[in-house]
Amino acid sequence: MSRTKSALLGALVLLAGASGTAVAAVPAAPAGIAAIPCTVDYKVQNQWDTGFTAAVTVTNNSPAKTSWAVKWAYAGNQKVTSGWNAKISQSGTAVTAANETYNGTLATGGSVSFGFNASYSGTNALPTSFTLDGVTCNVDDGSGGGGGGGGSDPSGRVDNPYAGAKVYVNPEWSAKAAAETGGSRISNQPTGVWLDRIAAINGASGSMGLRAHLDAALAQKGSGQEVVQLVVYDLPGRDCAALASNGELGPTEIDKYKTQFIDPIAAILADSKYASLRIVTTIEIDSLPNLVTNTGSRATATPQCDTMLANGNYVKGVGYALAKLGAIPNVYNYLDAGHHGWIGWDDNFAPSATLFKQAATSEGATVDDVAGFITNTANYSALKENNFTINDTVNGTSVRQSKWVDWNRYVDELSFAQAFRNQLVSVGFNSGIGMLIDTSRNGWGGTARPTGPGATTSVDTYVDGGRYDRRIHVGNWCNQAGAGLGERPQASPATGIDAYVWMKPPGESDGSSSAIANDEGKGFDRMCDPTYTGNPRNNNSMSGALPNAPLSGHWFSAQFQQLMTNAYPPL
Repeated sequence: MSRTKSALLGALVLLAGASGTAVAAVPAAPAGIAAIPCTVDYKVQNQWDTGFTAAVTVTNNSPAKTSWAVKWAYAGNQKVTSGWNAKISQSGTAVTAANETYNGTLATGGSVSFGFNASYSGTNALPTSFTLDGVTCNVDDGSGGGGGGGGSDPSGRVDNPYAGAKVYVNPEWSAKAAAETGGSRISNQPTGVWLDRIAAINGASGSMGLRAHLDAALAQKGSGQEVVQLVVYDLPGRDCAALASNGELGPTEIDKYKTQFIDPIAAILADSKYASLRIVTTIEIDSLPNLVTNTGSRATATPQCDTMLANGNYVKGVGYALAKLGAIPNVYNYLDAGHHGWIGWDDNFAPSATLFKQAATSEGATVDDVAGFITNTANYSALKENNFTINDTVNGTSVRQSKWVDWNRYVDELSFAQAFRNQLVSVGFNSGIGMLIDTSRNGWGGTARPTGPGATTSVDTYVDGGRYDRRIHVGNWCNQAGAGLGERPQASPATGIDAYVWMKPPGESDGSSSAIANDEGKGFDRMCDPTYTGNPRNNNSMSGALPNAPLSGHWFSAQFQQLMTNAYPPL
């Protein structure tokens, strides 16, 4: 599956990075879109105040070529300053990119990629029309078929499942939200459906099972498009560094995971009854990053994570899930990628991307089984810190040296997600992958939200006084005091981002504040205890957790009320 986005579609473009190769063979256009003589996918890889980097992929559906030239025009003052894998020239607003001597051959159904840097000021509007050797691309030539809304690949998948679609509102969550004072303001928002144990597939303790949710989604769908968001979350030895969300399967029960969890889910999703739904699966949150950050000689290592690294069952489980679910044409797999306060450090960033590639090419999976990645799932990292940047200095001291940032490369989730997407592409994931960001609890509004930068007395006063994220430490993850609802779910909100989502349903606990006996396999993690003084993973800081919390996944009214009070944007 080749995941690309036609630039003709303007605001729906998934702006992504170059694959780093001169020529990437792709399948020939399938019946039904062969009438489009060529497609040009123009993607912004990186953008700053005065310039940007773009990647362009040209696919030829016409007779084979021994040379080629692509042309487009800008609506603004964009100027190409350098390029690669093509000879690029510009006259006024008109740009021509012609082949180099080594990549002139362009087979029928083949593609070629090139990139460039450019300057601009004001608005960097996307080009809306391209030609290949004088023939207009991305437009049906009238001989039958058409590109369809949002672009598609040979599997029938669209490039961004959220574009032009409604998203499923879970009636069980919606009823709990509406029953809260003021909750009707958000009870119509879409949230993720968590399949966090085998019993959840058929419905546990009287709750709706997977088929019931899919049937309800069909009823909500009507004549339009509908996305259903599922969290697939039951790996063997799950969450090896967090007791609150330990799962039901032991470290060695990979076969049970495959046959009793993934296989039944896949069988239901493959039912032709649900073929008209766009099913987004979030694959195994908080799993693979643990193998990078919480193993070996690191101070944050745990014996449980060392075990999962040694037996390979996280990698095998994720690979199996991707392969099994990725074989279903209307399923879109998004692999969990932690968050900036976990993966954003130099020694975690590249190794995590490499490990994700390993998992995505194991157990029969390929990178084509990955539609994208999700960050900040069930976490609290601010979407965008506007009062300081990673490049700021205070009295000659870099923001990176502040206690809060602590040498991280990123200060917020949006910049991290965009940069990590580029890193993922560089290790071999498809250049059209998109990112999701969970904004269900990262608004940090209310009276504690800073209105400007902190004092420049020191780098710490500057950062701490200006940061929206009011956690005691960026490693704190359980039922955080002061948190608020973030951006409402929306499609295509930013460069490289498929959607902002509420994958973690607001009001569902992260873990209990004290030990509670249960039959759900959920332990007690001191990070959920407001009296806990911490561990190396949060630099021995207070946990910042709310008191009187129930088991993870159970309704936590006090938290829900706090999230509404501190919502940003406000309700």
